[in-house]
Amino acid sequence: MKHLYDEPDERKSHKSRIPTLGGLGFFAGFMLASAVCVPSQQAFPLQYLLAAFFVIFIVGIKDDLVGLSPMKKLVGQLVAAFAVIYLGNLQIRNMYGFFGMEELPYHFSLLLTYFTFIVVINAFNLIDGIDGLAGSIGLLVSAVLGAYFLYTNELLYAVMGFAMAAGLAAFLIYNITPARIFMGDTGSLLVGLVNAALIVKFIEVAGNPAGKMPIQSVPAIAFAILIIPLFDTLRVFAIRMSRGRSPFTADRHHIHHYMLALGLTHSQATLVAVLSNIGFIVLAFGLQDLGTTTLLCLIGGLALGATTVLFMLKKRKENEARAAILVPEPQEIPSESITKPKILRVNTESILQDK
Repeated sequence: MKHLYDEPDERKSHKSRIPTLGGLGFFAGFMLASAVCVPSQQAFPLQYLLAAFFVIFIVGIKDDLVGLSPMKKLVGQLVAAFAVIYLGNLQIRNMYGFFGMEELPYHFSLLLTYFTFIVVINAFNLIDGIDGLAGSIGLLVSAVLGAYFLYTNELLYAVMGFAMAAGLAAFLIYNITPARIFMGDTGSLLVGLVNAALIVKFIEVAGNPAGKMPIQSVPAIAFAILIIPLFDTLRVFAIRMSRGRSPFTADRHHIHHYMLALGLTHSQATLVAVLSNIGFIVLAFGLQDLGTTTLLCLIGGLALGATTVLFMLKKRKENEARAAILVPEPQEIPSESITKPKILRVNTESILQDK
């Protein structure tokens, strides 16, 4: 059976069947723009990147149509990451002072890069839970990184960033509440892979002191650019594993679920998430002189504090709703149903009379 529609259930907010292959549209536009607009003198490693994007597209559409187990999806993601990392020579080689680490050993660098790709890919896949959220955050991240690469003359990655941002902008016309189509895994996995490649390249280029626009505390700024999907995914994984469950088990512990529980609409929750992400990016760029470790801890602490406040507000609202159910409001009693009190009076013969 082909799952061409997302069926409503108790975990989902929509009440009708909605098509799930929206990722097909911006995949085609993104691939065409990347293949045509990249200058020939900066084409490497375009062929490996396009191959990786095609692999992740096949994984996503297979999962949307007939379903894939988490292990098979992970294998597909590793194959796509291999094409980018090993064949495309894209790798995190330096931590730029994070806990005193600078140049990384080759094999540890490879493991860290693979881990980064897998986490970022799944982060965008997991935040695709409400209308417009994954697309809006993906557009923001792609546009910010594309602008940086354009300024530093990394035209291949600038084209990729702007092509993805443009594709998502067109898709969001149909995905903002009320959504008429979802991107599905076809779209969310592609958005995650593209932004994973862009962020790893950003760390490499921005961390080079001889570059056109060197940036301090690069890993912390990269984390801030991806703060909403990355922090939410790492936090949810930690919650699930602490309870002895698979990190891929579905639940309602995402940040957007907390905002919905507080009464925000999909559009309002998406707007809050995007504005928060922009705020973290501006803060990170403004405080880059603090150093990687300090800035990363500051960003993580602020994100944890904000999420904790959201969680506490959500719990308080749930407790108030539960109390309202347990203690029903007093009902008005019609005046005609109220009986007059009986007066007992003692006569001289000590006989009780009922009046």
